[in-house]
Amino acid sequence: MVTLGIETSCDETAAAVVNAGRALSNVVSSSVPLHEKYGGVIPEIASRFHIEYINKVTKKALKKAGKRLKNLELIAVTEGPGLPGSLIAGKAYAAALAYSLGIPQMPVNHLTAHLFANFVAGKPSSPRFPFVGAVVSGGHTNIFICRSFRDFELIGRTRDDAIGEALDKVAKIMGIGYPGGPAIEKYAGRFAKKSPFNFPRAYLEKDSFDFSLSGIKTAVFYYVKSARLSRGEISRISWSFQEAVFDVLTERLVRACRKFGLKKIVLGGGVISNKRLRAKLGSACGRIGLKLFYPPRALCLDNAAMVAGLGEALYQNRSRG
Repeated sequence: MVTLGIETSCDETAAAVVNAGRALSNVVSSSVPLHEKYGGVIPEIASRFHIEYINKVTKKALKKAGKRLKNLELIAVTEGPGLPGSLIAGKAYAAALAYSLGIPQMPVNHLTAHLFANFVAGKPSSPRFPFVGAVVSGGHTNIFICRSFRDFELIGRTRDDAIGEALDKVAKIMGIGYPGGPAIEKYAGRFAKKSPFNFPRAYLEKDSFDFSLSGIKTAVFYYVKSARLSRGEISRISWSFQEAVFDVLTERLVRACRKFGLKKIVLGGGVISNKRLRAKLGSACGRIGLKLFYPPRALCLDNAAMVAGLGEALYQNRSRG
């Protein structure tokens, strides 16, 4: 069925058209440049941006897909989690459009949608249930046992900062810009791998799958405060910080597979676009025979194709039931 997806959970205004699980268009307009000078997302700016651009983005998505409003059969929209003002902008637009067209709408969970991005990525094979799922982004670091897209069991989450949020804050501490993830990845790529810092790795309780990044963030802060930062030092800190955080994430995911007897790890969220993280997880999975799935970069970041795809799948599943 021809489904329009609407995504406005944070600072990306996105619309996409999906038909029978295949993305026909995927348009994203980002307000990130408006937040750069603040070093983080300002909710009021984000919500106003959505209100201004949501209709323009939708029209562009329809045009790219070769569809018109009258062709739509379903509207899927992110219901949460996210910034309240941003979510309201998307949900109000979707509700009004669905009502005017006389078609149903399907609310979609933002985190589940990130994992569903692996099913609309256009790859030859998609993951099959059950699997260990992880959403790693600016606002979320969660691990799930996924038995179906209606059966998600949360087994681990951050107790303070999400990994993407910690990347932003460490980048701000070093003064290398916003968003922090790409900046740190860029500097880390220049490091010669000689004498990295042994930043703390918080593994918490023996059986826990939770995360805590306050300790490593504090360690970076106090080192930077006492050091003279050169480009070389920034690269050294960036590499070492990434390694410490990604080591913990890798350990959690591998241990979850072992504990629950699963052989697949499915990833989603903006941080998953980091090449070093993909390589580290790929190596760990290869050593013990696990299969690793992640979407292309455009579908790691907030987008509406994942929302439309999941909305379509949930609606059809509900209709059958």
